[in-house]
Formats: sequence, C-alpha cells, structure tokens
Amino acid sequence: MATASFAPLSHVFSRLSHISSSKSATSILPHSSPFKNSPNQLTFRREFLKGLALAPLIFISEEALPAHAREVEVGSYLPTSPSDPSFVLFKASPKDTPALRAGNVQPYQFVLPPTWKQTRVANILSGNYCQPKCAEPWVEVKFEDENQGKVQVVASPLIRLTNKPNASIEDIGSPEKLIASLGPFVTGNTYDSDELLETSVEKLGDQTYYKYVLETPFALTGSHNLAKATAKGNSVVLFVASANDKQWQASQKTLKAMLDSFQV
Repeated sequence: MATASFAPLSHVFSRLSHISSSKSATSILPHSSPFKNSPNQLTFRREFLKGLALAPLIFISEEALPAHAREVEVGSYLPTSPSDPSFVLFKASPKDTPALRAGNVQPYQFVLPPTWKQTRVANILSGNYCQPKCAEPWVEVKFEDENQGKVQVVASPLIRLTNKPNASIEDIGSPEKLIASLGPFVTGNTYDSDELLETSVEKLGDQTYYKYVLETPFALTGSHNLAKATAKGNSVVLFVASANDKQWQASQKTLKAMLDSFQV
C-alpha cells in the first residue's frame, strides 16, 4: 500500500525541534507578551502553522491501487475493444477513483494500446483529500508508454467554471474560453492561446465534446498535446494525450484514436 510522503513534514518538525531548543523559543508560552516577538519566535510559529497545514497529509494515505491500476501492461487485464481489436477498453468505475466513488464524476471510457501501463496518481493530485467538495481540478487516472506518450483524465468542479447547476459544456462558453481556463491542466504549467492550433466540436448522442490540438514547446506534459472535454453532472472531464517530439512522430495516429474514443 502506497503512503503519503513524510518528507515535507519531517522537515518542518526538525525545524521545530531546532527552534524550540533555543531559549528564545520558550517565550511563546501563554504568559509571554504577544507584542514582543523575536525572529526565532516568528519562525517557530510560522513553521508550526506550516506543520498544522501539512499534518492531514500524513494521515491520508494513498489508497492501494485498484486492480486496474497496477504497473503491468493493460492488455493483461483489460478486455479487447469491440470497435478495434488492436486496442483494449478502459471503463472507469467507482472502484477506480475517489471522485467516482463520491459521485462527482460520471463513468467514462476510452481505448488504449495493450502495451501501455497505468501509473500511480499522487494522493495530493487525486482529489482524495477533498472529495466530495474539491475546489480545484484533480487527476483521475494516468496511463503511459515510454515510446508512445501518455494520457490522463482531469476533472474540474463545474462551479469553478460556471454558476449554473448541471450546465452543459456549451453553457460554459466557447471551446476557446474553456481551454483558457483548463489549459494549464493540459500542459502541466502554463497555457498561451498561441499554442492552440485547432478546435472542433463533436456530438455523441446528447453529449457535446470540445476537441483541441495544441503545440506546446514549453509544456511539462510534452511538446504535443491533444485534449477533449465535456461537462456532465457536477464536473467537466478533460482527456489529455501528450507526447514529446520523438513520440509524436511514431504515435500521433494512436494518440488521436485514443482521444476520439473518449466518452462520458
């Protein structure tokens, strides 16, 4: 079972031990004057408050990966895609992510090559600590192949983008408006409108999807990004496929097929 990292808090506590060992640190006791604060006192209080802020992370362990989230080739446990036997089909269910269990995200699915592997999502990024009322986007699942690229599903609370309950993606705004808000979650750092090469709108039944092609030379996720987004229920769900230049040359058709298959 994976656990949350202890490194940040151990640093804080080691700082606290060092500061509290000094004579001046004892002056933070209740009888001391609140108007006379030495630099060491202020440092102690600052570090202590940081410790309190980080403390919950100690007790929120990353859940053990579900059966589908093990680091083996997905072809060994996912079914073959009925639409294309060269892919396997991933259907997300409540056992896969905290948001699905909380009902904040509707089940989604997509295809991927059988040689890909599912990777761990850090607890702080998974939304596990804030469900069911997360204020910021979180990462649902991640898959990758070192030769072809990586994909991830990112979910954003609908209220972050609009005040209208159960809004459709059209209610939020144009494709350009949506990507301006969610672009940093595609790139992993920043988004510039000049990086957007192409947008399109797709209808699948009653669901509308916005699709994007981006060239992102400074992105942490990779220099090439594809994205597809829709709104349903309490959230906007964003599928992102990323690759560096070498991966893109070999696998852009595969990544586009994965993007096209995504649906909620």
